[in-house]
Amino acid sequence: MPTVRANGLNLYYESTGQGEPLVLIPYLAADQACYAFQVADYAKRFTCIMVDLRGAGQSDKPRGPYSTELFADDIAAFLQAINVEKAHIAGLSLGAAVGMQLAAKHPEKVRSLSLHSSWPKTDPFLKTAVQGWQVMAKGLGSVPEMIILGIFPWCFTPGLYAAKPDYIKSLADFVRSRPAQPLDAFMLSSEAVINHDASSELSRIKAPTQITFGRFDMVTSTRFADALHGQITGSELHVFEDCAHAPIYENVQVFNEVTLAFLNRHTG
Repeated sequence: MPTVRANGLNLYYESTGQGEPLVLIPYLAADQACYAFQVADYAKRFTCIMVDLRGAGQSDKPRGPYSTELFADDIAAFLQAINVEKAHIAGLSLGAAVGMQLAAKHPEKVRSLSLHSSWPKTDPFLKTAVQGWQVMAKGLGSVPEMIILGIFPWCFTPGLYAAKPDYIKSLADFVRSRPAQPLDAFMLSSEAVINHDASSELSRIKAPTQITFGRFDMVTSTRFADALHGQITGSELHVFEDCAHAPIYENVQVFNEVTLAFLNRHTG
């Protein structure tokens, strides 16, 4: 499987499909496989490039500190290393925070920008939530188990738990099947979430941008919509009415349709 040297470290990635390049940036504690339910549809129109951020998956896990700006610099160097001049950039949660930093700092590399379940600057509520995950990860001594017990309830609505317990179990099994993020690397990555602040950079984003939220998301709720939509000129806003933090799993069909429609409008 391919690994490239970029920004002083080895980054693991996978690629599939054909068409214009689309880089999918993972969320906190996840590896590149987290967009498995999107790639099947996206790859019909795009070359999907899924990359593990530093500290996660099969990429290097150097000492910190980490930041969303540093992650963005990694992605910019990664694109250069794989000879991609310009790409569509998409991410959920941490992946979106990295995407907005990339679009602000390296605008020449971004053809379009998809920001899902994102936020411009960490507020006290989000900080408290992430600190809770840190405490749970330390207590359990396991990042995958923390994800299942600590992060999942923020990602999915109570209705999904009630209606599809076997589906929730399958997602938990999927998390356990992936390369486990070491606890120290999770702490570094989660501190990058806590310290994220791109509020002064949003006006520099010129790429066509789609912003989406889940109506029932609390961790990065629609409380952030006005700040993002208002500061990113010409951006589009969509709210998934039946989802929480992870529409990519809770309503796969609609999420893929809405996001592909945006991407397709900005090809060529």
